[in-house]
Amino acid sequence: MFILANFLIAVAKILNIGCTIYMWIIIGRAIISWVNPDPYNTIVRFLYAVTEPVLYNIRKRLPINFAGFDFSPILAILAIIFIQTFVVDSLLHFAVHLGAR
Repeated sequence: MFILANFLIAVAKILNIGCTIYMWIIIGRAIISWVNPDPYNTIVRFLYAVTEPVLYNIRKRLPINFAGFDFSPILAILAIIFIQTFVVDSLLHFAVHLGAR
């Protein structure tokens, strides 16, 4: 059972790192949106390509437009924090409990 426990710990750690990286990418996109970025810049294109599917789905589900303010990055970051707090911690606790048997 310790192999499954170690596998779950590794999955939880990778998921946590992936969520953290994606959260920083969303923050970078939000900061870049404050200025007038060059749409042909590779970094800007990368940030938009990686974050737009998630942010578009959030924007589509928001009930109203808040005077031109985009809350989708904030909601995406809150969802990432929820995933890190609930899913990652649950996986780690389950793996520790599984390894203790």
